[in-house]
Amino acid sequence: MAFREELGIEIVERGDGRARLTMKAQERHLNDGGIVHGGSIATLADCAMGSALASTLDDEQPVTVEAKINYLEPGQQGVLVATAAVRRKGKRFTVLEAEVVQEETGEHIAYATATFTTIS
Repeated sequence: MAFREELGIEIVERGDGRARLTMKAQERHLNDGGIVHGGSIATLADCAMGSALASTLDDEQPVTVEAKINYLEPGQQGVLVATAAVRRKGKRFTVLEAEVVQEETGEHIAYATATFTTIS
């Protein structure tokens, strides 16, 4: 089972350098304070950005080079939605961004940017 599947992250749509993924945050995703663990949110954003880039590739695989995430609000149990897009695709590196929203409230939970490269 892939790590994405282990966390319950699902690809809702993907194409043309964009992707939308969801994760139903459950008790297993929470930290000791009772909110969604930052690592779960970061993984959701990273998977969304990787999927957005993958939608532009043929046989290559996207690989994260670096990533930054800003946590804006605490995530709660329920559905988190990550929307990602390619911002600049170069010969060796691609810059992407993602936003994570709590579906039930519309609250913006996190904003992430990352640089990816590809491997064959």
